[in-house]
Amino acid sequence: METTLNKSDVFYESGRSDKVRKVSPGFYEKYVLPRIIHFVCGLTPMMKQREKTVPKATGRVLEIGIGSGLNLPFYDPDRIKHLWGLDPSTEMWALSKKTRKKVGVEVEFINSEAENIPLDDHSADTVLITYALCTIPDVSAALAEIRRVLKPGGRILFCEHGAAPDENIYRWQNRLNPVWQKLGGGCQLNRRVPILLEQSGLSIQQVDASYIPGWKPVSFNYRGMATVG
Repeated sequence: METTLNKSDVFYESGRSDKVRKVSPGFYEKYVLPRIIHFVCGLTPMMKQREKTVPKATGRVLEIGIGSGLNLPFYDPDRIKHLWGLDPSTEMWALSKKTRKKVGVEVEFINSEAENIPLDDHSADTVLITYALCTIPDVSAALAEIRRVLKPGGRILFCEHGAAPDENIYRWQNRLNPVWQKLGGGCQLNRRVPILLEQSGLSIQQVDASYIPGWKPVSFNYRGMATVG
């Protein structure tokens, strides 16, 4: 199923929430939230979407928001020359220790935010981002960085939840979003993923958009591939 979304929502077209402020993480953010995110993002419907997306990564790969390493089992080691895993949370990365021991892909972990990627221009053949775009405070800055580090002809593979095409579900996403952000480490329910990618100068080559099993306000899923336009 392919869908076209209305571009009228300026706040979420920008991909930035001025309500999200950087604060030092407390007990909940450091010790409770990482485990909640690991559990929720590891549920079967999301893992099935990862399984469809991750094996397409090739060459020198940068994964944005590698978190607890849920994508690691799905990489094809024969197609990967190097894998960088970027995430601002060392607590999330620590949860990946057991997974890393079981897979055949070595990861160079980068403790950084997506808005400031410490890699040279044109470093990556593939940038992978799954269920992480929702939490980045300044998506436009992060996507500009992704464009910078992608090689000419490189690809961004994405799999994200976001704004639903049904008006009643989208209204619920807007109502729930302020509370959801606070509980979910900045996760936003209603970002219009294809629009954000296109506004950053990326050209969407393919996108599948549909509900996956789960609670509808959090289960509208975008999965596809884009290149630098």
